[in-house]
Amino acid sequence: QVQLQESGPGLVKPSQTVSLTCTVSGGSITTDYVYWSWIRQPPGKGLEWLGAITNSGSIYYNPPLKSRTSISRDTSKNQLTLQLRSVTPEDTAVYYCAASNNWYDHNHALTLNDFDSWGQGTQVTVSS
Repeated sequence: QVQLQESGPGLVKPSQTVSLTCTVSGGSITTDYVYWSWIRQPPGKGLEWLGAITNSGSIYYNPPLKSRTSISRDTSKNQLTLQLRSVTPEDTAVYYCAASNNWYDHNHALTLNDFDSWGQGTQVTVSS
């Protein structure tokens, strides 16, 4: 069973860039037919898909967030990274990384149970 662990700064100020890391164990991020997604859940709201990277390194973003979001990976460390630029208080949420054999994107109404594995989430609070 793949295990995922998110880490991040916790509290950031408006206009800053938040960088989150997802460390994967028990499996490789280059395994065929596995999609690695970043999703978030703002307080009192449902999950929002931010983007995903495939096993081959192709990257896809939620269109409204594409200009502020960057997803990358380090295959030597088996890690994924999410950067979100110019954050505002509306970016306050619990951020998750998740793995699935099925493709999900912003067109799906998602729950964590749609994914095969997910991390415990990391809280990001944007406040001055």
